[in-house]
Amino acid sequence: MRLSSPIGPLQPEFCNIRRIGKNLHRPECVLTTANGDLFTCDWTHGIARTSPDGVTTAAAHPSVIAQGLLPNGFAIARDQSFLFANLSEAGGVWKVGRNQSAEPYLMEVDGRKIPPANFVWIDHLDRVWITVSAQTRAHKYFTKSETEGFIALIDKNGARIVADGLTWTNELRISADGAFLYVNETFASRTSRFQIDGSGNLSNKLEIAMPPGTFPDGMALDAEGGIWTICVVSGRLIRIDPSGGYEVVMEDFNPAHMSAIMAAYEPEQVTRELIIGSKGRHFDNPTSIAFGGSDRKTLYFGSISAPHLVAIDTPVAGAKPAHWDWL
Repeated sequence: MRLSSPIGPLQPEFCNIRRIGKNLHRPECVLTTANGDLFTCDWTHGIARTSPDGVTTAAAHPSVIAQGLLPNGFAIARDQSFLFANLSEAGGVWKVGRNQSAEPYLMEVDGRKIPPANFVWIDHLDRVWITVSAQTRAHKYFTKSETEGFIALIDKNGARIVADGLTWTNELRISADGAFLYVNETFASRTSRFQIDGSGNLSNKLEIAMPPGTFPDGMALDAEGGIWTICVVSGRLIRIDPSGGYEVVMEDFNPAHMSAIMAAYEPEQVTRELIIGSKGRHFDNPTSIAFGGSDRKTLYFGSISAPHLVAIDTPVAGAKPAHWDWL
């Protein structure tokens, strides 16, 4: 169900677009904090911190990359360490602090080795949620028929898989009332919503299908209960209403390249090279979003291609993530 547009459409030309930081190395995931610092995964620093004045430094122990690890989606923990999904062949979820080298945090769950993983999120109940896109990163094509993705949960009862058989499982978030989990299934072109019970179990999956050429990747919550998602390749920014309806708030893509992607999508022949090569007029393949700034009305975009972050102004404030005051 599409909504009439209460937010947008936002025109990139009028959103006060600015670039933040420089010389970032694949800042695929971005997180914000109350003091204005921006944190990104980074294949030079491991985890990078970009201060409000645009200066970038290492936020964690510098051994991460030397250990052969490749941080992707990550979370800020209450003890000011970081949990990150590792994209290298070692796979798993790892923990690193400023003064400690990276150590394995979760390498298998329910008897299954965790392959190169995608994303980690810590909610307001200190539960750790993990997504795995596929059982291997060696896939030649990114297909809509892939069903090896899963969601794992670590809570007071230990670690377990709570959703399986998903398609290129990507970022997830928990609704403000704790009743629902939203997760992007990127190359199925949908965002899915699960009910969460008191034990963290997921059920009653609702699939929110997106328009053709929409590949939802990163995600953020606003203060009104909306779910914002950013789409790789198309640069589409979409807001999902708690009822399951959605609106396309903004998009930024090269029409010729989008045509090539769609020609490859139906026969399931979308390659990594096609994805990486996607660029719009204003954004280079955005993959992650986070509301920040003193009023949380600045939306920051991470990317798999750009050496910087991009920021725009929004009319809606973001919700406070659990980690907002932890660093």
